[in-house]
Amino acid sequence: MDLLPLTLTAALLLLAAPPPATADDPGLAVYWGRHKEEGSLREACDTGRYTTVIITFYNVFGYGRYSLDISGHPLTTVGADIKHCQSKGITVLLAIGGQGGGYSLPTNASAADVADNLWNAYLGGHRVGVLLPATTRCSYPDHRLEKALATGLFARIHVRMFGDEQCTMSPRYSWEKWAAAYPGSKVYIGLVASWEQDSAWMFQKDLYYEMLQFVRSLPNYGGLAIYDRYYDKKANYTGEG
Repeated sequence: MDLLPLTLTAALLLLAAPPPATADDPGLAVYWGRHKEEGSLREACDTGRYTTVIITFYNVFGYGRYSLDISGHPLTTVGADIKHCQSKGITVLLAIGGQGGGYSLPTNASAADVADNLWNAYLGGHRVGVLLPATTRCSYPDHRLEKALATGLFARIHVRMFGDEQCTMSPRYSWEKWAAAYPGSKVYIGLVASWEQDSAWMFQKDLYYEMLQFVRSLPNYGGLAIYDRYYDKKANYTGEG
C-alpha cells in the first residue's frame, strides 16, 4: 500500500438561494472508511466531488501493535484505489487515532516506532515531504493539540464544528478564532453530512448565510471537511459531481 500524505485525525425563503455549499470552495475533504456501505475509495474519488479523501482510521498503535481499521473494506484494493485517486489530482490522507482506544504514545521511543511504521508501511519509506493536518475540537484552544500546533508544522487544520455546544451557538465566531490563531495554516470547516449524526448538522442555506459568505474571503480559509462519505452519499449533502 502506498499512501501519500498522512494525518495524525435558516435563511429566509424570500432571499435568493445561495450557491451549493461546495461551490467556490478551494477544497472539499471527506472522511472515508467508516462504513462498508459507503462504497470503495475509488468510487468516492470518481464522484468528482472531493479534492481530498481522508482514510479512517489508523487507530491501533503503540507497544509494537499497528493496525488500520477501515470497517470491512478489503485492504487488498486500497493501494490501487489510492493511486487511482492520486491520478485524478486528489490528495489522500491517513487519519491517525480517531475512534476506539487502542492507541497510545507513552514514551518518545514509542512515538518514534509509530513514525517508523507509518513511514515504511504507508509512505513507501522514500517519499520527500509530508502534508500534516490536524483535526481539532471546535472550542479554541484545544489543549490536547496546543504544543503540536505551536510547532508550525501543520499545513492544514480541520476544525470539527460538531460535538460541542459552544459551536452550535456561534459556529462562525468559534471557527474564526482558529483561522486568526494559525494564519500560516489552511483552516477547514469540519461538518457532519446528516442530521442523523449530530444536532450540529447545518442546513445548506444556514451554512452559507451564517458562515461561508463571511469566511471564504479569508486568506487561510481551506474549504470544507465532511464527516463522512457514507452519510454524504446517503444525504447527498455536497451534491452530485
